[in-house]
Amino acid sequence: MTNRRLTGLSRSVIEGLVSELGPQWRARHRDRLASRTRRRRIGAGAKHRFGIVDRLLATLVHLRHGLTHDVVAAWFGVHRLTISRSIAEIRPLLAERGCRVRDGVRLRTLSDVVAHLGYHPQALMDATEVRVRRPVAGRAGRDRFVSGKARLNTMKALVICDPLGRLLFCGETRPGSMHDITQARTAGLVDLLLNAPLGVRILADAGYQGLSADNAGAVITPRPKPRKRQTSLPPSVIAAHEATRRRHSSQRIRVEHAIGHLKNWRILGRYHGRREAFDTTIRAIAGLLSEHQHTDRTEHNPRRTKALPAAPHVR
Repeated sequence: MTNRRLTGLSRSVIEGLVSELGPQWRARHRDRLASRTRRRRIGAGAKHRFGIVDRLLATLVHLRHGLTHDVVAAWFGVHRLTISRSIAEIRPLLAERGCRVRDGVRLRTLSDVVAHLGYHPQALMDATEVRVRRPVAGRAGRDRFVSGKARLNTMKALVICDPLGRLLFCGETRPGSMHDITQARTAGLVDLLLNAPLGVRILADAGYQGLSADNAGAVITPRPKPRKRQTSLPPSVIAAHEATRRRHSSQRIRVEHAIGHLKNWRILGRYHGRREAFDTTIRAIAGLLSEHQHTDRTEHNPRRTKALPAAPHVR
């Protein structure tokens, strides 16, 4: 399990997760036992053989590679229900951690992100869609998940990162049929930006055009393309217009890279779980990815220098 290819995280990050989540998991387990009527005292009966370390590693493998609970259970040598319970317990703890920006500071909500932008006033924003299972026939609101862009059943998540591509927020999931600008408005981003400090700027794509009028220009979108029949403009103006669009696109390419890093966790390639747990899943992965982005990777897995072959003996 020390191999990063299994969990996507270094050993030092996993050790920090164990020390951080272990007390929280034990406290919630005690509260869950105390909340129900019992015939014997807490602590009696069978003890856990599948401890917090095993539960955390099983959850990380499941999120990283998108393996089914049966495969993970066969790998760890336990029953499938043990893996299902472990993932249901550890995944919310990972989601509540939020995205790391520096030591001791984490961003969990959009209000935390806007407050952080008061010190680092520039960010990038976009929405990503993940394909999910189609609701059963006859269920109310079945068409809400059909994306007009992908023509598939998807869930949409709001992604915000800094100019270097490090995640600041990922969440506020909505059905795939909702437009990007509608998602930002329903998430309360407009009201938060109206009360944001001066100088806050968020670069976004053309899907958020019109949002800057609601928040005094805090959201910057590319200029609309000139109409095909608009030939009265001189070539120099059209060239400057296209240069501005290319510059805006090159500045916000980092958020596309951040979304690509999210999709490297195979469970987000196509989500097969329950749609109710999708928000918790993507927030947990965003927190783990932000932890990985702020970890010094040069000290891990050092390259071993290969010795040169011995020179042939010459008489």
